[in-house]
Amino acid sequence: MTTTAVRPLARPELLALLGHTPLVRITADLPGPHPGFWAKLEGLAAGGMKARAAVSMLLGARERGELRPGAPVVESTSGTLGLGLAFAGQALGHPVVLVGDSELEPTMRQLLRSHGVRLEIVDRPAPRGGWQAARLGRLRELLAVLPGAYWPDQYNNPDNSAGYSSLAAELVDRLDHLDILVCSVGTGGHSAGIIGPLRRRWPGLRLIGVDSTGSTIFGQPARPRLMRGLGSSIHPRNVVYDAFDEVHWVGPAEAVDGCRRLARGSFVSGGWSTGAAARVAAWAARVHPGAVVATVFPDGPHRYLGTVYDDDFATAHGLDPATAATRPVQIPHPGAAEATGWVRCTRVTDPLKAVPHPERTP
Repeated sequence: MTTTAVRPLARPELLALLGHTPLVRITADLPGPHPGFWAKLEGLAAGGMKARAAVSMLLGARERGELRPGAPVVESTSGTLGLGLAFAGQALGHPVVLVGDSELEPTMRQLLRSHGVRLEIVDRPAPRGGWQAARLGRLRELLAVLPGAYWPDQYNNPDNSAGYSSLAAELVDRLDHLDILVCSVGTGGHSAGIIGPLRRRWPGLRLIGVDSTGSTIFGQPARPRLMRGLGSSIHPRNVVYDAFDEVHWVGPAEAVDGCRRLARGSFVSGGWSTGAAARVAAWAARVHPGAVVATVFPDGPHRYLGTVYDDDFATAHGLDPATAATRPVQIPHPGAAEATGWVRCTRVTDPLKAVPHPERTP
């Protein structure tokens, strides 16, 4: 095992590429007509949306003396933050070691390695905690043998959220008013980072969270998840539960259908998180006539050409657009029923603090 890493040259000029993404009006049918909503196209920035968080986490660690100049950065990722850390590592002069798993797409593996990342792959999920726990186990082994290595711990690092203050500022600069914000939730970083500044500008702003079926973040049971980058099998401390007015769990069929409709109808699209957030944003615009609705598309479509946009993949996993729900089923609280498709709940609680509900719908 190599225990040293070559220190790359810092290229701070790359930081000028951070953020400044377009805000576009989406009117494509999702799946039916709606008044339209605004979408921030984070996939068009170098490193994608999570480059904002990656730069923030590394700069914060350097300021506190936790990350020495040129020291390696080690993180677990399903892909999107990995790309952001590759960008941050180049800009700030840190070698990056990422722990992925067997489900990480071949194209993303190639892309990360092309950007100079050392990639470690775990080949089996942990009995408890699945792929995330397996990746974290390998990560801890690497920390023990890489001198001076720093672990950003994206799920629990407040600098993750702080990195999105620029995203909030860009939304304020472009919008005269905003009634509803729709955010996909994985680490909880971008929703936590932008809702505070936006509510100071628009105090009545409603926040809708979009999670994956099979994710534990908002109190559902953990199940194997097909979607990457959306949802979690742990409870990230970056999630600000009190900030959400409601949560929607979305299934992969709805996300795939959303992505493809975006591509056909708006010439913009992305991955699982983008398709899920777009579907919920269109629903919000439809059921709240006159409301100004905005969402964030975290990445572009390129890493998903062999999954979301591949007909054989969709067929093999039963992702028939004809079976995708056109509206959510509502439940009274997160423990009332297990979400296996698009489900909505207006009661949002921290599952680590919530009192269990004895009743449950079969």
